[in-house]
Amino acid sequence: MRAARLITYRQPLEVTTIPDPAPAQDGVVVRVLACGVCRSDWHAWSGSDPDVILPMTPGHEYCGEVASVGARVTRWRVGDRVIAPFILACGRCPDCAQGHQTICADQLVPGFTCDGAFAEYVAVAHADANLTSLPDSIAPDIAAALGCRVTTAWQALVGRAQVQGGEWIAVFGGGGVGISTLLLGKALGARVVIVDITDDKLNYAKALGADAVVNAATCDAPQAVKDITGGGAHVAIEALGVEATTVSAMRSLRKMGRMVQIGMPAGDHTQMALPMDVLYSGQLSVFGTRGMPSWRYPSLLSLIAGGGIDLSPLVTRKISLNQVSAELAAFDHPTPPGVAVVTDFVS
Repeated sequence: MRAARLITYRQPLEVTTIPDPAPAQDGVVVRVLACGVCRSDWHAWSGSDPDVILPMTPGHEYCGEVASVGARVTRWRVGDRVIAPFILACGRCPDCAQGHQTICADQLVPGFTCDGAFAEYVAVAHADANLTSLPDSIAPDIAAALGCRVTTAWQALVGRAQVQGGEWIAVFGGGGVGISTLLLGKALGARVVIVDITDDKLNYAKALGADAVVNAATCDAPQAVKDITGGGAHVAIEALGVEATTVSAMRSLRKMGRMVQIGMPAGDHTQMALPMDVLYSGQLSVFGTRGMPSWRYPSLLSLIAGGGIDLSPLVTRKISLNQVSAELAAFDHPTPPGVAVVTDFVS
């Protein structure tokens, strides 16, 4: 099969031919229909993620059709249309039994700890515990965009912050996660402020229904959020994984507010100096989140399939495997609105 391989950090991926994967006894092989290009992939490409051992096929936001099935798989058949979380849990440990698959100690993460989906086929471990049926009404490129950004945002809003209708959400970072949070937050009946430093992303967010936007390059962003929301956001979402936006997110909250850290801190940002006086005096709650357990997929897919939310504006670029390297390198700088999805694996 054709695959885009990470051979050397911060260098173009090598598009080459490698052997097709075989399914594990409890796994399947999926023919990839689409795979998103995510900032998390940039962390792998740039050498910021210590879990990545080269060479590696990146790509963790994917959907496809089951191509082959392991002997112990009971739920899936060849031809089934499926989607998987980027954290493949074992399905057997106490954490998995309690519904906390994202903290499974025996997890696999395609594109980071095993080969991912910038390829024609990808092996999916523990298929019965992880895969979810993908409705025919959801296009592959939209489904691929769900794999990390949308699902992580859904878990942050519903599973961690427990957002209520009418609340204010301040989103720091107008990229894929930020726009996903905007669309989902509006679907949940919340009011949303997007904070970024580039006008094109802010204008895009405004066009998609943001109640307000703030350019953090031209003002005191936390104070601007407080002015807009009448005292501070009920929920702040940090969508970049850097200290400056994490601090700003905390400072934008009203008393008893909740902040969710979606952005993955890496490199110099693994250690942050945070305003603990703000947390203490405001009696804030701060949550971490990473991915979404597979059992939450049906509720999200039902919302999309039923027309409760339109995610099509999220995907602004459909690309081939040969174009992935340019998309990864672009994350070194402010990126254009929307996300890129690989839909062409053969040319």
